[in-house]
Amino acid sequence: MPRILPTRPSPRADIGSSATRSPHSTAMVIAGTVASALLVAVFPVFSPLAAQTERQTLSGSRVALYNLVGEVRIERGRGRSVEFEITRRGADARQLRIETGDVRGIPTLRVIYPDDQIVYDRGGERSWGSTDSRIRSDGTWGGDNGWRDGRRVRISSRGNGLEAWADIRVLVPDGQKFDANLLVGELKAYDVDADLSLDAASARITAERVQGNLDIDNGSGSIVVRDTRGTSLRLDTGSGGVTFDRVKADDCSIDTGSGSVTGIGAACERLDIDIGSGGVRLAETSAGSISVDAGSGGVTLDLRQSPRSVSVESGSGSVTITVPSNFGATVDIETGSGGITTDFPITTNRFARRELHGTIGDGRGRLRVETGSGGVRLLRGN
Repeated sequence: MPRILPTRPSPRADIGSSATRSPHSTAMVIAGTVASALLVAVFPVFSPLAAQTERQTLSGSRVALYNLVGEVRIERGRGRSVEFEITRRGADARQLRIETGDVRGIPTLRVIYPDDQIVYDRGGERSWGSTDSRIRSDGTWGGDNGWRDGRRVRISSRGNGLEAWADIRVLVPDGQKFDANLLVGELKAYDVDADLSLDAASARITAERVQGNLDIDNGSGSIVVRDTRGTSLRLDTGSGGVTFDRVKADDCSIDTGSGSVTGIGAACERLDIDIGSGGVRLAETSAGSISVDAGSGGVTLDLRQSPRSVSVESGSGSVTITVPSNFGATVDIETGSGGITTDFPITTNRFARRELHGTIGDGRGRLRVETGSGGVRLLRGN
């Protein structure tokens, strides 16, 4: 280390100028710089915005997570335990606590937020408004007692309050059952071979390449599911669009209060769609039985295999169904206002401008369409 020399620079000397700096003063500046560096090394400066990460591990046939705010990303893990990487963020990140233990018999990780007002602002398109919920002292919510237990917590994208959230990466081993509960933020699952339950109050939820049963419930926000396989697929959102592409399951259930439903290449033994307001558009779909109930909005179904049963009800909006050329079924179509057209020859029992009852081909299947307003078209596919 350079030695600090007891030399004082001239009062008229410009320390920043090499022309007026003496060798002794130069030595002092160098020594001071080194000393400052050592102080920084010994006494690090902690920024309140600096990310703080810790790791936790939980084991059990079913494991759960509760986090009020942030991003949760679920990926395929190794071994027999569920691994968590928790990164605290925000100006008040250090106030967040991580707790683990059984909750109602399930090993559960919880992020504890010590305030009733939480500010979550990540800028750009992620600014969203506010959400209120009741949170128990153990950091959980919902369940059998609904949303009445615990203190009321408000999460907003601006204003005063605890500016903190947790981003969590979860590594889930094959064959595991895992429940992720989030109030606000984003939920993502990629390349997982496990049964997943994803629950959010207001979030964007994405699941891709999941092998296992998938249950998604979103109070407000979009749901996107692609390339999944399992026995059961359930997608439910109060307000937000649903997209499901190249999914395969025995039972597929889609429910949205308000928002469009679109899908390509779905293969389901049973496919049920219930939509309050918004259109339904399915392409290259295969299903043994299909039921669509749409309060308002058009319905377009492109079916690649002849189904046993098709039932469509639409309060307002046109209905277009494309079926294979070998399709056979008994047909009952009624529309309050709008015409009925078909590419198939039909042995009719009764035909009027707004009603069609009869048989197509061998009549083995069942086709029923009812619409309050809007035309109905039955088209022949390849």
